[in-house]
Amino acid sequence: MTRFDALFSAMSAADLAAVTLLFAAWLAVGFVIENPPAARPSVSFLMRAYRHEWMRQFITRQPRIFDSAILASLREGTTFFASATMIAIGGGLALLGNLDRLRGVAAGFEAAGTPVILWQAKIVVTLIFVANAFLKFVWAHRLFGYCAIMMASVPNEPEHPAAIPRAAQAAQINVTAARSFNAGLRSVYFAIAALGWLAGPLMLLATTALVTWVSWRREFTSHSRTVMLQDPPAAP
Repeated sequence: MTRFDALFSAMSAADLAAVTLLFAAWLAVGFVIENPPAARPSVSFLMRAYRHEWMRQFITRQPRIFDSAILASLREGTTFFASATMIAIGGGLALLGNLDRLRGVAAGFEAAGTPVILWQAKIVVTLIFVANAFLKFVWAHRLFGYCAIMMASVPNEPEHPAAIPRAAQAAQINVTAARSFNAGLRSVYFAIAALGWLAGPLMLLATTALVTWVSWRREFTSHSRTVMLQDPPAAP
């Protein structure tokens, strides 16, 4: 019997349904947030217009130290989360390699008779989200670096013919970096939801529903969204 056969034989129908719903909710939430209805834009979508407006204002701002400070702060945030997810990946892999400790974790949640391979699968599912978050944060960090270089290439003279086009390019790279960063954060949220599986499929369903609701609320019904909708900048 292969490991996959052993895993599927150890998983109940409830386990399989809960894990499927977890990944479906993750993909669905990400798609709706990045592609919201025209009549109800998400916070992430609204921020795109503000990022383009930032670069339009950047053209005439002198000196530009303020803009460089903002970008440095954004890169520090991506660095922090990338480091945190790397540590989490290392801890998860260490747990997978220590079966005695893994059995100890299992004994704290369910009956000790649960197959170890099922517990390994529970840790691996969490690690999938954490690894995806790490890749997204690293790419966002790199894109913010590209944005900094492109901002530095914007001429100091606002009347220069290359000023507006280069600022628009920098804005688009900034938007792409933010999209990757937001995707990383969502992966972290759903990694937390995946930990609910340690307490069984019903808890996984509950944590998935909670994280989905929190993600939806912050993007579509939060106070910050209401503030952003007050006299928003023109769409690019």
